[in-house]
Amino acid sequence: MIEIKHISKKFSDRAILEDISAQFKPGMCNLIIGASGSGKTVLTKCIVDLIQPDEGHIYFDGVEFGNMNKEQRKDLRNSIGMLFQGNALFDSMTVQENVKFPLDMFSELNESEKIEKVNKILARVNLEGVNDKFPAEISGGMKKRVGIARALVLNPKYLFCDEPNSGLDPQTSMVIDKLIHELTVENNITTIVVTHDMNSVMEIGDYILYLHQGHKEWEGSKQDIIYCKNELLNNFIFASDFLQDAKTQRMLEDNKKI
Repeated sequence: MIEIKHISKKFSDRAILEDISAQFKPGMCNLIIGASGSGKTVLTKCIVDLIQPDEGHIYFDGVEFGNMNKEQRKDLRNSIGMLFQGNALFDSMTVQENVKFPLDMFSELNESEKIEKVNKILARVNLEGVNDKFPAEISGGMKKRVGIARALVLNPKYLFCDEPNSGLDPQTSMVIDKLIHELTVENNITTIVVTHDMNSVMEIGDYILYLHQGHKEWEGSKQDIIYCKNELLNNFIFASDFLQDAKTQRMLEDNKKI
């Protein structure tokens, strides 16, 4: 579990985050949503120690990051997987080499053990037989699955996904959502997803944190969001026809029960 307490951050005199507290639990897809400029990316960077918050505390499984020694911080970083918005694959490396890269950097496995581990995770994301292809030779959805495989090859306890459906068509996005959720549950990972995709919210939103202008405006599940009466959140999510239809359908179902 990752817990954040009273996180605040300013750049110059501008407050980006103000007093944000939340719990991100293992085995769940924890989503951070909000309009551009709401503080989603800054909050995520604070959690993974790319930015230092001005105030507040961050805990990984009950241990405060600020109290960790050098060795503990190294172990923590090795237990974090990252899925980047643009995939961040190495164009000059094959799929196999891209996925194996974290093993080369951080594991003590021999080469045959690394290849076995790569093949296992590629099979899990339905990418058998593409080991020798380069990123330019595969589709956008396949690149995203390579990114997921690379993020998970070290068996991380924590997974961070930045706009995992960016640039993908709706059908492929659903496949990626389902894969992230399945792997999260199977491996009991604490997964944090930053997204604008309201379809993802309704598909995999076990816990949703909504930020508005640097404040925590709302939190709840995908079930809670259907009945949400928060005006700011509703104004944000009603931009999605999918979610509006979902709310309408739920209200119709409720009326039938009356």
